Amino acid sequence: MSTLVLTLITGVGLGALYFLVASGLSLIYGLMHVLNFAHGAFLTLSAFMGFMVAQAVGTDSWGSFLLSVLVGAAVGAVFATLTELVLIRPLYERHIEQVLVTVGLSFAAVALFEGIWGTDPIHISGPAWLKQTTEVLGARIPNTYWVLMIAAVLVLAALVLFLQKTRYGMIIRAGVENRSMVTALGIDVRRSFTLVFAIGGAAAGIGGVLAMHYSTFVSAHLGQTLLIFAFIVTVVGGLGSLTGAAVASVLVAVLQQFANFYLGGTGDFIVVILLALVLLVRPTGLLGRKA
Repeated sequence: MSTLVLTLITGVGLGALYFLVASGLSLIYGLMHVLNFAHGAFLTLSAFMGFMVAQAVGTDSWGSFLLSVLVGAAVGAVFATLTELVLIRPLYERHIEQVLVTVGLSFAAVALFEGIWGTDPIHISGPAWLKQTTEVLGARIPNTYWVLMIAAVLVLAALVLFLQKTRYGMIIRAGVENRSMVTALGIDVRRSFTLVFAIGGAAAGIGGVLAMHYSTFVSAHLGQTLLIFAFIVTVVGGLGSLTGAAVASVLVAVLQQFANFYLGGTGDFIVVILLALVLLVRPTGLLGRKA
């Protein structure tokens, strides 16, 4: 029983990490129809910046942990904003060029990170509580998973509230539906679209710092590794659906954990099979809408 509980809860916690990485990706595609392959670079740079801030103020306190998360969110937002202004804005409605330029940026970013911080993983430490466990029905759950779950819920709630309850959220949704009409009303839609990238980058930044603490290391390839699962989650949940991304994150991670434990470490293979089945049976994803 304890093994089942451990596998299930750690699967949900891993799903929370996948959602943190995939939420910005799903948001940007859902509202902007931009498939951003540089999303992993936002995550990696944020993790490195969060690591450097934590090193500067001390790594074993909650203050440094929270500060590193805030710095990661800010760095991700700034990086994403610059990417949209310089590279993406001239290429709206030119999807092939968008893919090529974001792929190129991701490769260039990895090379830059390796040049600055080296090719070897840098092991990190955080608050002592994160290394401890909490007992649930006889299972000892690492506390890192609880932090991931809380962060994912907060990010999802913040994104939904922003889009549904704020003026800019309404402008963004209206601009996606009919950009020319919103522009005719004297509203600068481009500024709102840049804000979407900034929010997506901030979500990636939070995910990057928490992924660093989950993995206990940071490296130039951290974002690229997680980006693979983020794309799987985004496709399975339905391109552009935040709710779909949340559901798919938990589904993918729980299946992965159970397969790794009970089926001899075949978690990644099972996830690929799930992706193939969704593409064959329901190409729009679990909660995606037809174009």
